[in-house]
Amino acid sequence: MTDKTGDVAAAEFAADLTALRADIENLSETVASLMSGRASAASVAVKGALGDARDQLSQAATHAQDSAFGAAADLERRIERDPLTAVLIAAGIGMAVGMMSKSRGKAA
Repeated sequence: MTDKTGDVAAAEFAADLTALRADIENLSETVASLMSGRASAASVAVKGALGDARDQLSQAATHAQDSAFGAAADLERRIERDPLTAVLIAAGIGMAVGMMSKSRGKAA
């Protein structure tokens, strides 16, 4: 009788072990599915953030370009309005750069 009880217990144990393996496999699949969904959502969020950053950078570059063109146009108008002052400023800047480069030449 003990053999039959042992056989029944072994069969029940084997059935429980098989059920446990199936449960673990299902759990693994569920976790993998959840992680895949979260990774996909994170990917979408990152792509959205990159798109927003690209748009903001493009707008900033356009604004900087417009500002630079505006400053150049303003400088051009000032030069046309008062050319003597522009020539004197350019000569002063040239003299300052020349003096700085001359002093560096002596140090070497």
